[in-house]
Amino acid sequence: MVTRQKAREAVRIGGKEIGRVLITGASAGIGAELAREFARHGHRLTLVARRREALAALAAELEREHQVDVQVIAQDLAKPGGPAAAVKAAQAGGEEIGILVNNAGVIDVGRFADAQPEKLIGLVDLNVRTMTEMTSRLLPGMVARGVGRVLNVSSLSAFQPVPMMAAYAASKAYVLSLTEALSEELRGTGVKVTALCPGFTETPMISEIQAGSAAVRGLPKQFLSDPSDVAAQGYRALMSGQTVVVPGLPNQLTAAWAQVTPRWVTRYNAGVATRRTV
Repeated sequence: MVTRQKAREAVRIGGKEIGRVLITGASAGIGAELAREFARHGHRLTLVARRREALAALAAELEREHQVDVQVIAQDLAKPGGPAAAVKAAQAGGEEIGILVNNAGVIDVGRFADAQPEKLIGLVDLNVRTMTEMTSRLLPGMVARGVGRVLNVSSLSAFQPVPMMAAYAASKAYVLSLTEALSEELRGTGVKVTALCPGFTETPMISEIQAGSAAVRGLPKQFLSDPSDVAAQGYRALMSGQTVVVPGLPNQLTAAWAQVTPRWVTRYNAGVATRRTV
């Protein structure tokens, strides 16, 4: 763990100091862009991921460009005790975590029957268990203080079953459902929970998806979202208290279509599209 000195005045919500922002999976992709977005707005950051070197490089960039205090915690959240260790390290200095960003996640592309059980269980562990535990450990303190924010990075796939990404889509549906339920539980507490549901985004993860899906490989570049745009929209939605945000008009139309179409139709169409490109 590396802690650096505070360089800017604390961010407040409704007159109350919000505390630090803890971002999981912050070393690359949307997580790194979210770190940059929060830094631009003057938040003090705690960045959590497995790769210490990548985190340290990002921390140095943010401190240099935005004069914010950045704490780095190298921790594998998928391991037993990982989330508890990360929270303990983040709180070691006595400062409260006022914003939690659950971004850490992995994907598996291909037929469910062909996947290694260990890989699927690892996906569920990180995408579901870790975000649930991180939220459970930090949410009570936010409620007690009467101020806080939780941003859960879900996916456009949360709105429908996705053959060839079955476990991933199911895990993101859990993230979306939990977020929506908590947003109602927490009404009136001063704590807001937001689900960020991006579509295909130009991050390292997209390469893995394209390798396993001919349909995604054939997508025109204009259908891929820019991660900095996704992060900016996620930040605005979180700070304004919006419950669900889907960046990009094509993705918004897809999500709306999935919600008004009978599930059997959505399922059938997804299956047809997948079988034609496998």
